[in-house]
Amino acid sequence: MSSAPVNVPKKSGEQQQQQQQLINKSEDALSRSPVIGREMVDSIENDQEVGVPLQTPWTFWLDKAISGTTTEEYKANLKKIYTVNTVQKFWAVFNHIPSASEIQERYSYHLMRDERYPLWEEPFHQKGGTWRFKCHKNDTAKVWKEVVVAAIGEQFSECLAEDDEVCGVTVSIRDRDDLIQIWNTSAELAPKAKLLEKVHSLVPEIKFVAEFYKPHQSHHAYNRH
Repeated sequence: MSSAPVNVPKKSGEQQQQQQQLINKSEDALSRSPVIGREMVDSIENDQEVGVPLQTPWTFWLDKAISGTTTEEYKANLKKIYTVNTVQKFWAVFNHIPSASEIQERYSYHLMRDERYPLWEEPFHQKGGTWRFKCHKNDTAKVWKEVVVAAIGEQFSECLAEDDEVCGVTVSIRDRDDLIQIWNTSAELAPKAKLLEKVHSLVPEIKFVAEFYKPHQSHHAYNRH
């Protein structure tokens, strides 16, 4: 299954040339399967041999928000980018794909523990929820980088209740403020967590537009918005 290309608006002069290079990079990275290409896959797999192992594998996903889609349609449209299990593989993928500030509106990146789908309806996720942070577009890429690094480094475990776990991180590009989400497995235990404070310590200079927790079961009919 081929991935949808990410289109970036063109500018003039030197900026246009730079922007075209970005478009080419985005289309090359996201318009085919495997999303990141055979040459890059080979390079990443070579890094694995000498890499520092992560506690669990993590999988990068890409999707485009389309209103009115069913769960089955949404799942079918998800694009798996790559599953990483070492620090080196994580950085190889993260640094190769377009950054969060470069992808088109309505697109989202997800980094999920193991190979779990970023679907609220999945049995593993149904009792969980997400901490949500609305941020200014100038801050999106920095916040995304800090929270995914914290996730794969298991830094959030120290601020969660016992028997709870962070199982994913999402960045969604929207027309105004962008949205960062941190997924956990137990909405019931979320009030005991100190995750908001942890995120603030990761990006102390960032002022979020809004921040709140939302259980997955609060989504009306699991609406995809």
